[in-house]
Formats: sequence, structure tokens, C-alpha cells
Amino acid sequence: MAVPAAASVRDANRYRPPAVTGLVDLLDRQVRDRPRARALVVTGDRVHLSYRALAALADDVAARLGRTGLHRGDAVGLICANTAEFVVALLGAARAGLVVAPLDPTLPGSQLSARLEALGAQAVLLGPPAADAPPIARVPVPTWPLRVDASRAGTAAVTLDTGARTVRHVRGAAHELSGQDALVLFTAGTIDRAKMVPLTHANVAASVRNICATYELGPGDATVAVMPFFHGHGLFAALLASLASGGCVLLPQRGRFSARTFWDDMRAANATWFTAVPTIHEILLDRSETDYPGPQVPPLKFVRSCSAPLNAATQRALERTFGAPLLSAYGMTESTHQATSEPLAQGGALKHGSVGRATGVDLRIVDGNGRTCPVGVQGEVWVHGATVARGYLGRPAETAHTFVDGWLRTGDLGSLDQDGYLSLTGRIKNLINRGGEKISPEHVEDILAGCPGVAEAAVFAVPDATYGQRVGAAVVVREGESIGSEEILHYCRDRLAAFEVPDRLVLVAGLPHTAKGGLDRLAVETRYATEVTHRRP
Repeated sequence: MAVPAAASVRDANRYRPPAVTGLVDLLDRQVRDRPRARALVVTGDRVHLSYRALAALADDVAARLGRTGLHRGDAVGLICANTAEFVVALLGAARAGLVVAPLDPTLPGSQLSARLEALGAQAVLLGPPAADAPPIARVPVPTWPLRVDASRAGTAAVTLDTGARTVRHVRGAAHELSGQDALVLFTAGTIDRAKMVPLTHANVAASVRNICATYELGPGDATVAVMPFFHGHGLFAALLASLASGGCVLLPQRGRFSARTFWDDMRAANATWFTAVPTIHEILLDRSETDYPGPQVPPLKFVRSCSAPLNAATQRALERTFGAPLLSAYGMTESTHQATSEPLAQGGALKHGSVGRATGVDLRIVDGNGRTCPVGVQGEVWVHGATVARGYLGRPAETAHTFVDGWLRTGDLGSLDQDGYLSLTGRIKNLINRGGEKISPEHVEDILAGCPGVAEAAVFAVPDATYGQRVGAAVVVREGESIGSEEILHYCRDRLAAFEVPDRLVLVAGLPHTAKGGLDRLAVETRYATEVTHRRP
């Protein structure tokens, strides 16, 4: 069900999403109406930066960039941890008419360089790395260091060294960009696998409005930045939606999530919600007996989970521990992050195991012949709406395959129930073909994660001469638990079809994850497909 862009005049109490048109005017309403309200809490001293101060810093950066010779629609990279420098650089470059490509500061130099060259970036805005992180790698692109100095009094100044200020003659995909574009985000993977997704200011505005409407975010809300801003989850859900709605975002001192300081940060921000991936939720849950301060934390309106499947048992445990509803959401870079979410209590029922209803977009479930599936029948999830990107930069064949008449083919399998709630069952490309039986690794992982004593699981295909592929699993057992492989397999046999039960299972100390916290399936398969030794009798 689509979320309306504006409420009816006759319904004065209905929530109204912020009226923004993109990154350029994201702060304008707050600067006019609430200039002294806190927008960010930054540094170890937890300095409050007001909307007026943040806008002034962004305008200063925009003016300096305007003197470099860059033109509207030119692309610049942004490499920075979750600090004030990231926010100021992003908004300042947007106000200068530039297209910003945020990049993971922890990538090796070869990958950073390859992405910048593939894009055709004119320069890189460089902020500080996260605390204790290695120095950001050198890149063969003009690098412009940016620093923000904030005082305890709430005043701040920005320095930006643009050097020779010359425009490069670049190759790459930047010629496909225009002044209507705001961002280029990279999908997960190495440069050969990662795709460049251009997002317009209209895409950004629609995404922000939908997120704000879903959770009714407003000036009374605050959050802590848990997820990195170089991915859509942290960028749109935590940062941009909060600023557009007049809320506040605390940026952890280290420039990234720290379980050790998280609850202190939540109290310092007087936070009403936060969003994270299941891996981080699991960490907070595991540490809750010693770290969670209970009544000392301000009451949470809700907690949000996105970017990877959340086990239903974990969801219930988190709700009991934190005393707030845990809302699962779903989205992709290509849909400018959020496409669905479970609603707040006043908006509908919670259905654990689902990722909620459409938020400002249209959904279809499509079979292999391109026909819409009936309620309850599994197919590929398609998304249509103002948040859907126009395609990929420099990849016309993949654009033609993935974007069809305005619809985004997500590559995810799922079904809709009679109330429009979406349940996901896995990625099409991840399916394991065991002698003709198609197995969803995500489904098997969900069952494994529900086994008492199991902290996390990864399921993958193991090549087999007889069946083509068999089911392999790597399982992490919780600290202090003594459960073994046979007990885990016995649990699976009671809950899975015989062909879905792992043929081979190995207990491991930990699993590899991507930068945004999801399971790194390629690394899992590379590391464990030849190591699994436990065979089913």
C-alpha cells in the first residue's frame, strides 16, 4: 500500500512527511523554523551542532567547491567515516550541484582507485578514517582533505584544501550523469561485481519521505548512527531521514559502531529509535546482560532491522529485552534503500517473519513467465515507484535485464499475503540445486539460527558428482554452549525437508561479513566449501 505524499486537510492529526525535493533543500525547513535545534551530536565531547550551524558549514563547502572549476553534474568521491566531515561534505557538494559517490574507507587502494576511475570522479573529498582504522589508501585522483572543528559552545568551522583546482579530463561513466543526479552508490562486491547506481534528487526525496512516513519521524526523534553512511541503510534511514524530519543523529566518537559505547551514546542522544543489521542486533542481544542499562535508557519508540534476514526468534528476544517493537524492513540500493517495512503499532499488525508492506512503492510477485503470482505463491519480487533508479552506469545489458518498464527486478524470491505483507525466501542466484530440488540457503539458515546454542549459520552449495550440488553449512556456536554437529542436524531433521538438511556441516569460530554487516556469501563459499567434513549418515 502506497504511503501518501501529503495528508488530507480534513485530517489535521495525520502525519505529514517532510516536503523536500532532494539533498539540496534537506535542511531548509529546519533552518527556517528551528535553527537552534540540534541536528548532530559529534566528537567525544558530544558537541551539539544546530541546523543553522550545519547549514552554514555546508554552504561554506559549496562556495569553495564552486571555485574549483567543477560543473553541475560532475562526480566527486567521498571517503570518510561516520563523522561530521561526511555530513558536511555530502550536503556541501550537493549544494554545489555535484554528484557524490560515497566509498568504503576500508577498501584497499586498488579497489578504491578502480571504482573512482570507473566512475570518472573529478576529485575525492577526504575526511578522517574511523578511530584505530588504518590510513585511507592513496588513490590516483585529486584528493581534497576536509576537516570540521567543532567547539563545546556549538560553533564550528570547516577547512577544505582543493589544491590546484583544475578540472580533469576523465574517462568512465560520469558522462551519463546530469544535474538531476545526487548520488552514485556502489552495490556490494569487488569492482568486477559491484555496480554503480545513479540516484537522482527526486529518488532521494521520495525515499526520505517514505521512511519518515513509515516511522512518523519528527523533531522529537533522535538516533545513533550505527550503520556506515557509504551504504543506503545508514545514509537514508538513519542520517537523511532524521535530518529531513528535524530529528537528531549522534555520530559515535570512533566514527563507527561500538557495542561498548552504544548505550551511553543512546542516552546522550536521548534516542527514540535506531536501525541496524541483524549481526549488530545479535551483538547487542548477546551483551545485554552486562551492557543494557534498562530503565536508564529513554523509552524506545521502535527498533528497525534491515539489509539481511532477521531470525524470528531473535526478533522476539530483542523486543522482550528492549521493550519496543522490532520492525523488519527491506530494500536495495537500486530502490534507494527502503521498499517495505513492518508498520508502527497504529499502522497495522506486526507479522514476524515478514518484512512488512510496501512503503510508497508498488510490489509485484512475478513467476518465470512474467506473470503476476497470486497471493501466497512464491516468485521474484518486482518494485515500481519514485525511488527506483533508472539503471546502472556503464552497464546497458544489466540495466536492460534488471529494469523493465519502470519495474526493478530485485532477484529476491518472496510472496505476498492477503494483507500485502511480503515474506522473503532467498536470492534467486543463491539457490542450491540438489538433484533438481531447489533449496533456499536463507531458509535453511533461518532454521539453523533457531537451534538453541547456535549464534549464526551460513549455508552454501558444495559441488557433488552425483547430485550436482549438496548442502553445506558453517555454524557458529554461542560462547559457553557445548552443542555439537549431530544435535544441530537432529534439530534440522525435525524442521526441514530431507533434501534441505545439510549434507555436510562444520563448526567455526566466526563467519565473514560485508562492510554493511550482511553475510559475505562469496567469502563463506571460498573459505568453507572445501573444509566441511561432517557428512550425513
